[in-house]
Amino acid sequence: MSELTLAHLVLDASVPVQAVMVILLLASVYSWGLILFKRRMLSQARSSAKAFEDYFRREQRMSDLYTRVLRSSEQLGAMASIFEAGYKEFQYQRRQPDFDRELLKDNSARVMRVVMNRELDVMESSLSSLATIGSVSPYVGLLGTVWGIMSSFTALGNVQQATLAMVAPGIAEALFATAMGLFAAIPAVISYNRSTAEIERLASRYDNFIEELISLQLHYGQPKRAEETVAQ
Repeated sequence: MSELTLAHLVLDASVPVQAVMVILLLASVYSWGLILFKRRMLSQARSSAKAFEDYFRREQRMSDLYTRVLRSSEQLGAMASIFEAGYKEFQYQRRQPDFDRELLKDNSARVMRVVMNRELDVMESSLSSLATIGSVSPYVGLLGTVWGIMSSFTALGNVQQATLAMVAPGIAEALFATAMGLFAAIPAVISYNRSTAEIERLASRYDNFIEELISLQLHYGQPKRAEETVAQ
């Protein structure tokens, strides 16, 4: 039974099947690196969004919150960047002699959504790689399996009497390639789906924040008002 250990399944396989196994192993290592990186990135995005919402609720004036964002040495995250862009546009519009509330609404929303989309693009980067690994790896493994089985049965043509013991090792090596393909694909697909869903939730959270901030700007956005209240 020693021929069927994992080491022998890899070392005794044909060169094409070994090449497939190496490709799948590299794909698996790369995908796990991406999985851990995305998990950490999205966890930080959730934490920073919650922290900034707490700041947003506690501060009484947008000007105080803006000063805190500028002076903070912490990484406040995407929501702070969205607020900073929106507040700058808010201040710019208030200084205009022909101040218009609808123009404030449109411009502020546009500026903040540009920042939001840029932050979401960063979060979505490399997700396509996970999707590719998840969709392609099973087929790469299947290619190795087909090649290995073809080689095993081709070798039977050179013998007078075929037995199961003669083809079992070759078939086992070939099927191991399929198992490696699934091992690389399943975590990648799960991580891709979870990351996509989490990014969608964050996008909805940012969008709600933008709408809330625009509402406050419209309510308190008078050209000569000295201070702007964030929340009561």
